[in-house]
Amino acid sequence: MALFDDDPSPRPRARSRRERIGGIAIIVAVLIGVLFALLPSPYVIEQPGPVYDTLGTADHDGDDVPLIEIPDEETFPTDGELNLLTVTVLGRPGQTPNWLEVLGAWFDRTRSAVPVEAIFPPGVTDEDRDAQNEAAMVDSQQDAIAAALVELGYDFPRDVTVAGIVEDSPAVGVLEEGDVIAEVNGEPVNSIDELRGAVRDNGAEAPAELSIVRDGAPLTVQVTPVERNGSVVLGVGVRMAYEFPIDVELQLDNVGGPSAGMMFALGIIDKLTPGGMTGGEIIAGTGTIDSAGEVGAIGGIRQKLWGAEGAGADWFLAPASNCDEVVGHVPDGIRVFAVETLDQARSIVETIGEGGDTSGFASCEAS
Repeated sequence: MALFDDDPSPRPRARSRRERIGGIAIIVAVLIGVLFALLPSPYVIEQPGPVYDTLGTADHDGDDVPLIEIPDEETFPTDGELNLLTVTVLGRPGQTPNWLEVLGAWFDRTRSAVPVEAIFPPGVTDEDRDAQNEAAMVDSQQDAIAAALVELGYDFPRDVTVAGIVEDSPAVGVLEEGDVIAEVNGEPVNSIDELRGAVRDNGAEAPAELSIVRDGAPLTVQVTPVERNGSVVLGVGVRMAYEFPIDVELQLDNVGGPSAGMMFALGIIDKLTPGGMTGGEIIAGTGTIDSAGEVGAIGGIRQKLWGAEGAGADWFLAPASNCDEVVGHVPDGIRVFAVETLDQARSIVETIGEGGDTSGFASCEAS
């Protein structure tokens, strides 16, 4: 005879003490993980920032104004876009993104998590950093104007001027603040890069002969460069001083740093030459520039590539010295050219605008 309980369904087995402890441990671990994810990290996040068409307009003190204005010269209609690109930084010392946000940036190819010290060096206040970035933008705009006018054949003074002298440097007692360095060993210097190159070529084993102008009077002096941190230097800080033959106004608020120089220079050239250079194409780019038209490296190029993609660009001009950061990170549909000079950049833009063959230009993707 079979015996049955009143409820024939099987009864659940009572959980063991070990299982209860294991469940509590899992819950605690999850809570700890969540709390850790919400803690501030030692990183900030770089992501694509606003894109500005140097041929177009932008807000300036509440008014929509041209980024480039040349009031007293004949200018010509343009088409298409020559976009300069920016990077936005999320976070700052004391207000860094949490680990969950950093994790998201690591898995987002449009963003990068970088150590906070890389963007905000210790000992530099927010005010000092903002002032440095603003000064860099102002200097780069002046260099862009100079580079564009040199490219167009204008002749005007481009003075490499001593802005300060490093203590215990070989220049102490020889050079003075305000001196204009016109030549090194008989070779003219019209940009900071040309001065650096001439000093590097001279080396630290022999004195360099400098032709300078002090208070309007020409002088010849000798300074023996020294090697510091792997570079041959005179031990002076220098800045450029220009006397432009025409008035060019560049207006862009709340953007710092020097990386807009090349695109501003291209925009100036386009406005001062007949016919639209771009042929209606959207062309983006980035790079510093000096008055001799040399294009230099910039930061945040991967984010700028994605900014260009978001703005609808099919073409991208990148400093050749940044190509190693570009390979493997190019958005689909964008062709990236490696540029070393403003003349190269202009040739690329004009060829694109004419619908010509661009296969002969250097490409970061093929480097």
